[in-house]
Amino acid sequence: MRFSRIRLENWRNFTSVDVALENRAFIVGANATGKSNLLDALKFLRDLAPGTGLFKAVSLRGGVSAIRSFAARAKSNVTLEVELFDADDSQWRYRLSFNQDSDRRPIVVEEVVWRNTASGWQEILTRPDSNDQSDPERLTQTHLEQTLANQEFRAIAEVFRSVSYLHIVPQIVREPERHGQFRADPFGSDFLEQIAQTSESTKKALLKRIEGALRTVVPQLTELQSTRDDFGRAHLEARYEHWRPKAGWQNERDFSDGTLRLIGLLWALQTGSGPLLLEEPELSLHPGVVRRLVPMIWKLQRQQKKDRRRQVMITTHSTELLSDPGIQGDELLLLIPTSTLSEGTTVILGAQQEDIKIKLDDGLTAGEIVADRTDPEKLTQLVLW
Repeated sequence: MRFSRIRLENWRNFTSVDVALENRAFIVGANATGKSNLLDALKFLRDLAPGTGLFKAVSLRGGVSAIRSFAARAKSNVTLEVELFDADDSQWRYRLSFNQDSDRRPIVVEEVVWRNTASGWQEILTRPDSNDQSDPERLTQTHLEQTLANQEFRAIAEVFRSVSYLHIVPQIVREPERHGQFRADPFGSDFLEQIAQTSESTKKALLKRIEGALRTVVPQLTELQSTRDDFGRAHLEARYEHWRPKAGWQNERDFSDGTLRLIGLLWALQTGSGPLLLEEPELSLHPGVVRRLVPMIWKLQRQQKKDRRRQVMITTHSTELLSDPGIQGDELLLLIPTSTLSEGTTVILGAQQEDIKIKLDDGLTAGEIVADRTDPEKLTQLVLW
């Protein structure tokens, strides 16, 4: 199952968003328009799943007041709604509105689950219900996060929980004192440990494929392996053919930032099955590599079974990444700030813009089309500083 639509109200930069999502989504826009915040809405839904829950998910983001859009006026509730479907045409819709009480605790204002049946959309859950009215303390939790309450729509919770986010920071990967502090850290503090804990056969197979990819970018690299040192800390080691024969191995401390980020990207694309959120994967990579990321991702998706094809959503500033001619208008999400900051950011789907459709049909790439739409209005004045 994957996300097919997302709707937001008063979420961070956005007062109102309603946009369809394909199996790939490229989210583009100038700095501070909300690319990361749009991804964070999906990460928030992941955090709602059993194991974290509403209170912690909101607390991780600084509370309701920090999440709520500055442009929110009379309607101050924060609302997230998503539609999901799978290859068997099973369709679901989940809607959550929340606010805070006098103690600044997040409170469920509305929680609704629909399932699309032969007779149309049918409500599976509607809150607040009579039990909530008799015991308002129940509204401090969603039913989604409770295994005893989400039995009828647990498929949604499983999709939310399967969402993964990656934004490898090489400096964090290299710091051994950070290792083991966090679990499934998207910035990489436990990335080496994740590799080390993978079953031996799977680990060897995945590293062998990554090694093959790295040889095209780092021609001197001949071997890549996962090891542990005398203190039990996990490492990645590589051998290079231009070294003297008995020079030994280099580990992650000696890898370039680009090599570490590419290893992280290749590992993430081959592990997990739920939606994958990638934050600016072009960072530290050679432009020639960046131009081949999209076809590489597409090839990996095509190798997966049709009903298992993984959804990938990418934020980017890179015209090189968007240079792939296979990017379609319905995969392109443009974030455009409105005339005043108080009105937030608008999300425009490329396929809904006639001029974008015409330019794509004429052979222009997404990168060529969006550059002038996402550059800050007064960018040329920067050289006058």
